[in-house]
Amino acid sequence: MTIAEHTMPVAPDLAAIMAAQARLTGKARVTPLLSSPFLDDIAGRRVLVKAECLQHTGSFKFRGAWSAISALPDSLRARGVLAFSSGNHAQGVALAARMHGVAAVILMPADAPQVKIANTRGLGAEVVLYDRATGDRDALGAELAATRGLTLIKPFDNHDVIAGQASVGLEIAVQAAAEGVSAADVLVCCGGGGLTSGIALALEGHAPGLRARPAEPEGFDDVARSLATGKRQANTLRTGLCDAIVTPTPGDLTWPVIQRLCGPGLVVSDTQALRAMALAFERLRIVLEPGGAVALAAALFHPDAVTGDAVIAVASGGNVDRAVFERALAL
Repeated sequence: MTIAEHTMPVAPDLAAIMAAQARLTGKARVTPLLSSPFLDDIAGRRVLVKAECLQHTGSFKFRGAWSAISALPDSLRARGVLAFSSGNHAQGVALAARMHGVAAVILMPADAPQVKIANTRGLGAEVVLYDRATGDRDALGAELAATRGLTLIKPFDNHDVIAGQASVGLEIAVQAAAEGVSAADVLVCCGGGGLTSGIALALEGHAPGLRARPAEPEGFDDVARSLATGKRQANTLRTGLCDAIVTPTPGDLTWPVIQRLCGPGLVVSDTQALRAMALAFERLRIVLEPGGAVALAAALFHPDAVTGDAVIAVASGGNVDRAVFERALAL
């Protein structure tokens, strides 16, 4: 049995992105583009950080969740929504559903960060935990969807989700221009590619001098390897420190966009991600989670892989457990 889903089987065009942006106006925060001369010194160039960790629920995921749920027909939305997530998409869907006054059921792995599980419940969603190693997430989801009439909101392979994430790129285009930056690499923390492909599409239409580039942690660099080989690659590992961007392979909708529009991928170590977290806190006073810090880590610690006088790094999320944050600060 398949899970009910209401979405177009293609990536959004610019018209769909602008429509999503209109639906997000007054709902999502316009997050700042931050800078620090101390980070510039480390990178050897100007570093601008798009602080999506300051978005509702602590990550960019609220944008895609609101876009997708607001695009549902009233009859489907009223039945409630279903999501699979280790935490950030879960929280985005939970809040967007609550704001729409509809039910949300979230399937989460039992080993997800506790702060993410607690926050998702706190936002009013029903959380169903499963064992990542032995549980059949898809079977559990299919049963829930069938018995309750829920509509699945995928975390990245969803037309309206990608369109919502693209609003980050629209904001970067405007903010970079205001900073006098018309040509630069835009480094994006990348899992399944919803944010990366959305930003790439938005930049293509509004700031063609800015180029999106995926950033990933070692061991989960499927997008970088896919770009290098020209064919979708998969990861063998399933869990890691950067849980927010741990996915098996690029998405069906996101991969063609990434292949067409993005520059080569960048790969950082877990230690570099933790160091970037500490520097973001010390120099920008923002809190990042490991998966939300890999783009900044790439900008700071892989300067030879980036070209131009400036680089833009998307700080995609800040939902970190205390123990992990303390580990970063202790480096």
